[in-house]
Amino acid sequence: MQPDKLKQLMEKRNAVNARIRREQNKLKAGERRDDTRRKILAGAAVLEWAAKDSDFAARLQGELRVFLVRDNDRALFGLPPVEKQDAPLEDERERQRA
Repeated sequence: MQPDKLKQLMEKRNAVNARIRREQNKLKAGERRDDTRRKILAGAAVLEWAAKDSDFAARLQGELRVFLVRDNDRALFGLPPVEKQDAPLEDERERQRA
C-alpha cells in the first residue's frame, strides 16, 4: 500500500473514531441527565411524604443524619456538622435499627 493511501485511511479512521466518541459522550450525558432527573423527582416525592407523615419524617431525618457526611450537605437539612470520631456509615445504621 502506498504511504499516501495509508495516511489517508488512517485519517479517515481517526475521524470515524472521533465521531464514535462524540456519540458515546452524548449517550452518557443523556443517561446522567435522566439519572439526575430521577433523583430529583424521587427526592421531591420523599420530601412531600415526609411533610405529611411525621413518623416517616423522623425516620428520614435519622437516615439523613447517617447518610450525609459532608457538612454543607448536612446544613441543607438542618443537621449539625459530622464529628470526626463518628462511626462508619454501616455501623451507625445498625445501631439505629437496633
